Amino acid sequence: MSKFWSPRVRELTPYIPGEQPRERLIKLNTNENPYPPAPGVGAVLREYPTDHLRLYPDPESRALREALAREFGAEVEQVFVGNGSDEVLALAFQAFFCQQRPLEMPETTYSFYPVYCRLYGIERRALPLTSGHEVDLAAFSSDSGGAIFANPNAPTGHGHGREAIAELLGRVTDSVVLVDEAYVDFGGESAIPLVASHPNLLVTGTFSKSRSLAGLRLGYAVGSRELIEGLTRVKDSFNSYPVDSLASAVAIAALEDHEHFEACREKVITTRERTRTRMEKLGFRVLPSQANFVLVTHPEHDAAQLFAGLRERGILVRHFNTEVLRDFLRITIGTEDEMDSLVETFEAICR
Repeated sequence: MSKFWSPRVRELTPYIPGEQPRERLIKLNTNENPYPPAPGVGAVLREYPTDHLRLYPDPESRALREALAREFGAEVEQVFVGNGSDEVLALAFQAFFCQQRPLEMPETTYSFYPVYCRLYGIERRALPLTSGHEVDLAAFSSDSGGAIFANPNAPTGHGHGREAIAELLGRVTDSVVLVDEAYVDFGGESAIPLVASHPNLLVTGTFSKSRSLAGLRLGYAVGSRELIEGLTRVKDSFNSYPVDSLASAVAIAALEDHEHFEACREKVITTRERTRTRMEKLGFRVLPSQANFVLVTHPEHDAAQLFAGLRERGILVRHFNTEVLRDFLRITIGTEDEMDSLVETFEAICR
């Protein structure tokens, strides 16, 4: 603790990202895509005019927002972009949730949400998951300062369909409902079509997962014009050039290659289901997942010891040492060969 820190900084418990190892490991701990980005991304990187880098990027990121608007059937004024969905989320917390009423969220969800609450002084109301480890949409109240949840949820993997979210929006009308769709492309159903009829709905997404661009840090939001204007007001009061021109060009190339996108997501989904079946045969309980990861537990083996055993054998997964999750491991879906190695290692450990 430094005497120079402000009181709020002293109280923070920062978000802890997954380990980024220096040694060669099978890396199944940070939900990255195991496949490379679209071929057009490489073409952009090879051919991008370096002289353009001496100029500031378009402050409105117009070309990228137009590409996203085409992708989602929205108006460009309904689209916002930022440096990763984490930045977009941080701006949303400032724009919509800094108020007297508490922000409601699942007790078990993306662990950055409570960090933002502490940073911005937002009261948080945590809602328990159902007995089936699902986000309980019925628990969200109509008089809160807002609602936020990941759909599919992280790290549990379950996702609610659009009809269920529409039902929630029918009850919660006077505050913002933020649906974080970082993993929606791996089997979920996007809520973006509901934006047209629900001015308080904000849907966020990322290029880090299904578009294989985690190293680039690009995120977006889709919502009503008034919500996008609120995000822009906060952004332009902090950093008016959030997305660089090279990142925008790369993202557009990734968006335009629908064939590559579909092929990669289908491979991840197929591998996930194959892995689930094989792990269940080893005695694991595998929660149903619509994401590019699975959350698993074994009735006869301690999760922390399994984590350590995998690490010793060169496989990295994620263990959250919390009361709700300490018995579980979250496993990112890798290539077929990587998941074969994982299952074979579990066979040796659990024998």
